[in-house]
Amino acid sequence: MSELALKVEGLTKSFEMGGRSVDVLQGIDLEVEVGERIAIVGQSGSGKSTFLHVVGTLDHPTNGRVFLHGADAFARGDAELDTLRNRHIGFVFQFHHLLPDQDAVHNVMIPALISGMRQPEARDRASALLERVGLSDRMDHRPGELSGGEQQRVALARALVQGPKLLLADEPTGNLDPDTAAEMLDLMLSLNEEQDTTLLVVTHSLDLAGRFPRQLALESGRFSERPCA
Repeated sequence: MSELALKVEGLTKSFEMGGRSVDVLQGIDLEVEVGERIAIVGQSGSGKSTFLHVVGTLDHPTNGRVFLHGADAFARGDAELDTLRNRHIGFVFQFHHLLPDQDAVHNVMIPALISGMRQPEARDRASALLERVGLSDRMDHRPGELSGGEQQRVALARALVQGPKLLLADEPTGNLDPDTAAEMLDLMLSLNEEQDTTLLVVTHSLDLAGRFPRQLALESGRFSERPCA
């Protein structure tokens, strides 16, 4: 049996809105093997980002359990959960959230420094990743001096600096033009193969989703498998 990177059992997530409870995720069960690449599609407001936030431990489920490499994620205390997230989960968002007063290499170094890594090692890792994503000549540039595509490459390098087992991307190409979006996806898929990182990408683009070997559609709080071309 293949090793599971992620297993979700009976996952529900509800929010209080206007004095009533709204069920966004309704009893999701899912198994994801190590190294898998999955696209998640669905209408705006269907709960795609909510699902990513819960499996990435940024938010707690209302009910159900999330297992990361066989361990119950939410059985940990808050400090342990912070450590898990920092060391084993990488995030790329539609809005890159880079620090505007720091150059590219320092932005990439931040998760490693938070974990206690020595600055020379963190810089070496960050520099190697920025070179890998094609920004070797832009390391000392601040976000305001970079294009949108370059900023998103910095965000991808930052997400990978700790060597995460799971990479979660929420509309990572949503603010990019079609050509730059395709280049960004090429890069993510290549790094997925090189590093054997399990990859889950939320996207509104069916064209981009079509490049993934497994596609899930989120509708009415549940997943269904989409046929691949």
